[in-house]
Amino acid sequence: MRIAMLASLVVSAATFVPRTSLRRTLQSSVVSRFMSSTEQQGEYDYDFLVIGGGSGGVRASRIAAGHGAKVALIEPQLQHGAPNYSAIGGTCVNVGCVPKKLMVFAARYPGEVGEAAGYGWNGATPGDFDWKKFMEYKDTEITRLNNVYNNFVLGNAGVEIIEGFGALNGKNAVDVHMTQSGETKTLTAKNILVAVGGWPFKPDIPGIEHSITSNEIFYLDEQPKRMVVVGGGFIALEFATIMDGLGTDVTLMYRGDLFLRGFDHDMRAHLKEEMENNSSINLQFNTNPTEIIKNDDGSFTVVDESGNRVECDAVMYATGRKGKIENLNLDSAGVHTENSFIPVDEYSRTNVPGIFAVGDITDRIALTPVALMEGHRLADTVFGGMDRPVDHEYVAQTVFTTPEIATVGYSEEEAAEKFKDITVYKSRFRAMKHSFPKSETYSMFKLIVDDTTGKVVGVHAATDGAGEMVQGMAIAVKMGATKADFDNTIGIHPTSAEEMVTMRTPSYSYKNGVKVE
Repeated sequence: MRIAMLASLVVSAATFVPRTSLRRTLQSSVVSRFMSSTEQQGEYDYDFLVIGGGSGGVRASRIAAGHGAKVALIEPQLQHGAPNYSAIGGTCVNVGCVPKKLMVFAARYPGEVGEAAGYGWNGATPGDFDWKKFMEYKDTEITRLNNVYNNFVLGNAGVEIIEGFGALNGKNAVDVHMTQSGETKTLTAKNILVAVGGWPFKPDIPGIEHSITSNEIFYLDEQPKRMVVVGGGFIALEFATIMDGLGTDVTLMYRGDLFLRGFDHDMRAHLKEEMENNSSINLQFNTNPTEIIKNDDGSFTVVDESGNRVECDAVMYATGRKGKIENLNLDSAGVHTENSFIPVDEYSRTNVPGIFAVGDITDRIALTPVALMEGHRLADTVFGGMDRPVDHEYVAQTVFTTPEIATVGYSEEEAAEKFKDITVYKSRFRAMKHSFPKSETYSMFKLIVDDTTGKVVGVHAATDGAGEMVQGMAIAVKMGATKADFDNTIGIHPTSAEEMVTMRTPSYSYKNGVKVE
C-alpha cells in the first residue's frame, strides 16, 4: 500500500494528501515504476509541456530536459516590451527584479553624492539624470538577457521554445496560437505545467485607464516630474523611493495606517521614519483615490475619498497582482481555481492528474527564487524519481527601498503567536558610513528567538545592503542556528553586520504569547 501511494505521487496523483519523504529502500522501486510509465508516452508529442516562460517555467523545463524528458516551453513573446511586457524570462527579467534593481542603483547615487562633502569632497553634485539614456541602456541589457534565455539557458538544455499563447484543450493537450503566423496548432503531453505568472491589479474607478503599473513604467518616454504612487506593498514602496531618488516629486497614497502589511511592525515603522526624515516623498496614509482626471495639458488630478486633489504627470498603481488565468481554458480539463489563482499541494499538483502549477499563479509566495525552487523540485519529482516537496519556511526576502528592509523567518507578531515564548533583541544605531558625515540616517536590526529551542526564528534588518547581509543570515536560520551559535560567531569589524552577533541583552520577551517588558 505504501509503495503504491508513493508511485502514484511521482506520476502525479490527483489527491491532496501530504506525503512524507521517500525511504531509500523504496526509492529505486518508485523510480523504476515512473520511468517505465514515461517510456510508454509514445501517444503524446511531449513528456512535458510548459505554458509560461517565467522563472518557474524556465527552471522546470530545463531540469526536466536534463532528466531526459522531451520538453517544450510555450511563451507568447520572446523579447521584452509591449504588449505583453513579460517575455521569456518572466516578470523578473523583463519588468520586475532586474530592471527595477537597475533603477534602484541609479536612484541611490544622489544620496551617495550628498554625503560626499562630509568626507572632504567639496562641490560634488549628482548632475542631471538622463531618463532616455538610462532606458536605452536598460533595454539593451534586458534584450541581452532575453537572448541568453533563448539561446543558452533553454537552447543548450534541449528545450523546444514555441512563441505563442497556450491554452488547455482537455487534460493532455494544449492549443497554441502562434504569435507570428496567427495559426493555431494542438500539442499533446503526458504532463502539463501552468506557469503563466501574475498581472498588476487596478481597481475599477473613474479614470483608471489613465494610470500605469509596474509594466509600463519601464517604457515611459519621459520621466514624470510629479508622480502619485498608489499602494502600500513592496512594489509601491520601491518605486516611490526609486522615483524620489531620480528627482521626481512623489506622493504615496495608501489606504491603511502603515505600509508593508505582513512585515515586522518595527521594520515598517522604522522605514516610515526614515522616509519622512530622509526623502521628499509625501506620505499619505488612510488615503484612497476615487477618481483620476486627465487635464487639458496632459497632466492628471487624483481625487481621494475626502475630496483632496493632487496634481501630477503620472499615476502608478501598485495595489496587488492577480493570476493570469484568463484564456487558459482551464475548465476544459477541470482544473480548480480560486479567485484568479490555481491552488496546488506541496508537490505543485493541481486537482487534475498530470497538470501542475508553479510560481505566482499559485498564490503561495510571489518571489522569483521561490518560483525557481518550485519548478526545480517539481521536475526532480516527476522526471528525476526524487521526492521533493516545496519548502516555503524561512524564505528570505528584501524590500529594495532606501534603506533596504531584509528579513528571513517570522516577524515578532507571527513568532509570538506560533512559538508563544520568545525573546526579542533589537538595536537601532547610526552606521559608521552615515555617522561620520553626520547624516541622520539610522539602521535597525532585530533577532527573534524561540525560548523552547533557543533557535533564531526571525532575522530582520533595515540598513544599507540589508539584502546582501540577510542572505547569509538565511543560511544559518534555515539550518536551525541558535542564539548561542550567533553569540559564538566572531563579528567582522568594523561593519554594521557584526551587530547581528553582538546583541547580548534582550529588549523584551513574550510568555505564552503575551509581551513582558
